[in-house]
Amino acid sequence: MYDIITVGDIKLDTFVVLDDNNGQIELKMPEAKLCMDYGAKIGIKIVDSQMAGSAPNVAVGLARMKQKTAVLSYMGVDTTRTLAMEVFKNEGVGTEFIQTLPDHQSSYSVVLNYKSEKTILTGHIEHEYKLPDAFPNPKWLFVSEMGYGYEQLYKDIVEYSKKDGVKIAMNPGSIQIHELKQELYDLIGVCYVLFVNREEAQIITKLDTPEIHKLSGALYEMGPKHVVITDGKNGAYEFGGHELRFCPIFPGKPLEATGAGDSFATGYLGALMHGEACSEGLRWGAVNAASVVAFVGPQKGLLTVEEIKKRLMAHPEYTIENL
Repeated sequence: MYDIITVGDIKLDTFVVLDDNNGQIELKMPEAKLCMDYGAKIGIKIVDSQMAGSAPNVAVGLARMKQKTAVLSYMGVDTTRTLAMEVFKNEGVGTEFIQTLPDHQSSYSVVLNYKSEKTILTGHIEHEYKLPDAFPNPKWLFVSEMGYGYEQLYKDIVEYSKKDGVKIAMNPGSIQIHELKQELYDLIGVCYVLFVNREEAQIITKLDTPEIHKLSGALYEMGPKHVVITDGKNGAYEFGGHELRFCPIFPGKPLEATGAGDSFATGYLGALMHGEACSEGLRWGAVNAASVVAFVGPQKGLLTVEEIKKRLMAHPEYTIENL
């Protein structure tokens, strides 16, 4: 039996790290606009291509935490698939639920990193997503970003959760949040854990407020047992119907921010799967995220359980606050 099967697109991400001191690049605040000279030739510090996507990131991360994982996804016959299969083999991630579509292309992204923050140019490919007819009964399903055509899969997972009692964790993608279809709200309603960032929480709840306690409460009323809201450098929050918990970022030196949310979700779920409380899940998530953003790409810094515990022991002052 699998401990968790992650569901979503597998992408090839090309990471471009821009020089913080390049005079041709400007960060305009408070508008949060990344500007560069149009038509110019702009030097970069690092360029690297890696297999990525929330589903593979979480599957790899939890495999390193000694969980039995697999990925459900759709891919084309291309170099992205070859790279992904090699990574999954090395990490011990199951691939039997990855369907190959000869006439399709795998998803892709270009990630621009400037001053430790990311801007993602992404291309999700439309598929007819659905659960396979022969599907096991894992302890968890993690549903993440995917392209258009996801509606039937969402319906399948809602019915599957009712029949088999599997726990659903979810971090919806940009397409699902942009469309705000009923299928999204139906799936949120059966989630054990919902992961979103502050801006996504505002869109889903349709609340024009930055206040976390209002956003988390509104999301909790939609049905999930636990709501986790990440807020970048400001930390993260968790609400399970009683106290709102706050988790500051864990000490570290960030280099590239891709995968921060996925690694946080990985640490949080890993803690729960190892029998820890939700408050400890926040700490594990923060440690994992701090490690990942110290590297280029979303997987190199993913930690084992032993590594997370060791880093927490080295910082006994790092605690969770009940708000």
